[in-house]
Amino acid sequence: MADFINVSLCVSDIPRDKIFVVENGKKYISICVSELRQPDQYENTHCVFIRQSKEERERKDARTYVGRGKSVIFRPAEPTPDQVSDLPVADNTDDLPF
Repeated sequence: MADFINVSLCVSDIPRDKIFVVENGKKYISICVSELRQPDQYENTHCVFIRQSKEERERKDARTYVGRGKSVIFRPAEPTPDQVSDLPVADNTDDLPF
């Protein structure tokens, strides 16, 4: 599972009629992020498109794609053999009272 999905959106591809303004004056757009079946040539693993209304889905209108993204998984770095050999030797002193 990805820790993040970094996405780049092409704002010039967003249709103006899909942008809506709420009471506080802020502008929003509803999008969907979908996982690709296989990574593309740039190793993107996800695509971004404008969310369709029920009517648009029923008419089978074409999706408006506005971006791509990659899964980012954070894992601790594996120690190198040199780092392992530089570790201190464990002390075998048995200091348990029983």
